Amino acid sequence: GSSWPSVPPAPVHGCHGGATDRERAVALYLAVRDGFRYDPYRIDLSPEGMAASSVLAHGHGWCVPKAALLTAACRAAGIPARMGFADVRNHLSTERMRETMKTDLFIWHGYTDIWLDGQWRKATPAFNIELCDRFGLLPLTFDGENDSIYHPFDKSGARHMEYVHQRGAFDNMPLAQIVADFQAVYGGWLDSSDGGSARSGTTSVLHGASFADDVEQEAAR
Repeated sequence: GSSWPSVPPAPVHGCHGGATDRERAVALYLAVRDGFRYDPYRIDLSPEGMAASSVLAHGHGWCVPKAALLTAACRAAGIPARMGFADVRNHLSTERMRETMKTDLFIWHGYTDIWLDGQWRKATPAFNIELCDRFGLLPLTFDGENDSIYHPFDKSGARHMEYVHQRGAFDNMPLAQIVADFQAVYGGWLDSSDGGSARSGTTSVLHGASFADDVEQEAAR
């Protein structure tokens, strides 16, 4: 099955008013960034869980399916788009995430590559503005002209998400590779619904925890 919904996603409706592709892309970026909560505790690496439609269905998602949603929304609006991936440090996280992942490296961080005015421009719709406000962080803006990937990690912009390794852009989500790499790197972060080893799991063990509650604790540190 394709990662892209067959019908225009909800955020597209009402966003056709922009006079240019750039204005439409910026409107779609904001709709996906802020219309769907970022929640890295409910990672589901199944084809259904990683589809753009899962973000629409649940009202939340993590960076990869949110990037898939923005890609699908742009395509539905007639703007060429694809998914981009990179391994990053200083990714927005909580103490529980760091303890579970056992590393500060977040592999396969997802963003969207959007074709505007003759070139590909990177946009990262992961972190909704309410989440950034609670962390005391500046939200990542996208103007349709400049790449938007280096999320600031303090209000002064002194610390940013660090891109350690660019994995490139993909027309279709490389799901099998993402799953294999997550299982190899994070192991215990993923449980197995079939009772097998943790490394064969596709669901985050943090499903039962509240990301919102942990964000409150993190912000108070």
